[in-house]
Amino acid sequence: MKETNIEVELFEPVGYDKEVLNVIVRPSTTYWQDAWRRLKKNKVAILSMILLCIIGLLCIFVPVFSQASFKDQAIEISNQVPSREHWFGTDELGRDMFVRVWYGGRVSLLIGLVGAVVSLVIGTIYGGISGYFGGIVDDIMMRIVEVVVGIPYMIVVILVSIVLVEKGLTSLVIALCITSWTGLSRLVRGQVIQLKENEYVLASQLLGASPLKIIFRHLLPNTLSVIIVSITFSVPGFIFSEAFLSFIGLGIQPPYTSWGAMASQGQQQMSFYPHELVFPALAISITMLAFNLLGDGLRDALDPKLRQ
Repeated sequence: MKETNIEVELFEPVGYDKEVLNVIVRPSTTYWQDAWRRLKKNKVAILSMILLCIIGLLCIFVPVFSQASFKDQAIEISNQVPSREHWFGTDELGRDMFVRVWYGGRVSLLIGLVGAVVSLVIGTIYGGISGYFGGIVDDIMMRIVEVVVGIPYMIVVILVSIVLVEKGLTSLVIALCITSWTGLSRLVRGQVIQLKENEYVLASQLLGASPLKIIFRHLLPNTLSVIIVSITFSVPGFIFSEAFLSFIGLGIQPPYTSWGAMASQGQQQMSFYPHELVFPALAISITMLAFNLLGDGLRDALDPKLRQ
């Protein structure tokens, strides 16, 4: 084997500065801090978030501080166009449309948020248990989901209204919540099936942790980003469902109102007084668009593959 003469002078220690080694070039950030940093860069998502906050504040405070009530009638000023006294005009009974739009927003947003919370609680628990145990438990639970999915929610609304002998907010919320959790449960089930083979889950099992503790402490928190995005998209779905059911007369009943109920009344006057349909329709459209754009931004911000 050929020997090689290496000059030692060519290899000199470069040296290092201990003080430089201790300098943090980039501060460490958690997953949620990095997600918020990326969300702030999405101007459309931030604008949608601000818009939703403004809509929520208007729905809360306008009916409280307004001098007119959402159900005060004054026939002598019926069907007036927007003016200084009535910013959105009045309806066929002389009720102030500005107050009614924001009071109706209370009902529509309440249904959307309550439906999302119920879907979150039932869907995550159901999907987590199904995905973790697998086998025959998973087969039975998923067949139940398929049966529930196969029932049109319109039939559920009608049946609930018959059972409760009334059509209103309570029957609407119950009917929508009965079938709303299935999509999220499937999503969580798929995530749990992927996560349950990880080392930290196996370690918890070896240490004697109960299945429920593993599901709630280790598996579900790691699916939180997917759950948040799903809930963000489900809220406008509930709002649209309520608007549709109220539009066909199966939703909120007078004297109470919602955006869908106002749109249903406004379409009867659309040819002569379009403002009675335009304002509630705009409220529905803007709110749903803002939720969808915010959901897109959250999906991009919470995706671990995009973390830098």
